[in-house]
Amino acid sequence: MLFSLSGTKSNMDPALINFRVLYVVTQLCGLTVIVLVGTLIGQHFGGLGGTANPKQEFNWHPLFMTIGFIYLYGNSILVYRGFRTTRKKTLKLTHAGIHMAAFILTVIALKTVFDSHNLADPPIPNMYSLHSWLGLSAVLIFCLQYVAGFMAFLVPGMRENYKIALMPLHVYFGLFGFVLAIASALMGLTEKAIFAIPNYATLPASGVLTNIIGVLYVIFGSLVVYLATDPAYKRKPIPEDTALLTGASQE
Repeated sequence: MLFSLSGTKSNMDPALINFRVLYVVTQLCGLTVIVLVGTLIGQHFGGLGGTANPKQEFNWHPLFMTIGFIYLYGNSILVYRGFRTTRKKTLKLTHAGIHMAAFILTVIALKTVFDSHNLADPPIPNMYSLHSWLGLSAVLIFCLQYVAGFMAFLVPGMRENYKIALMPLHVYFGLFGFVLAIASALMGLTEKAIFAIPNYATLPASGVLTNIIGVLYVIFGSLVVYLATDPAYKRKPIPEDTALLTGASQE
């Protein structure tokens, strides 16, 4: 698991016990939605493919967005509270690394959706839906967040008062981008269902599965935001952090 299991429940902070339970539920929810998206694609939307079959190439988009821009993004937000006994420097590198993995998957997902539109016969217009507008906005916020966070907290030389001033903005826009990603995913899921499930209104198996995935997106996103913002679950500094910590940098 992403947190230490040392200690017994009898001498543990009740808030920490609650955090661990909810953290496990969050992980199970996130992994379940990935499996269900893969199932939906494999059983109902024709599976995965390359540029020779634009419809199948498109299916990489929801899969990689779910893995990268929802599951990994959410876990990157929780990394400081999940790895409670890990050194702060290691957590910073882990946070940046998970973000980079999410970024790579997101770029691939965007390429597949543009390919599927441009290579279709006839071509499908790009960037016309609210889903695409909000989705691209979330990606841009994510990228700006990554660059700003990397420059401020990983590149040596940034003045401490700048880090203190930037931290609340970094936390806010990180959560804002994540919520925007969830909202965009829900719109995209509905859009795909309307286009790809002819009898969606009668709730066939594919429609039920689509709706369940949407509900799990909301549950996963809500749990991530709750665990990341409740002060009771805030990570406490450990002695090894002394040289790195500032009062405002604790998440």
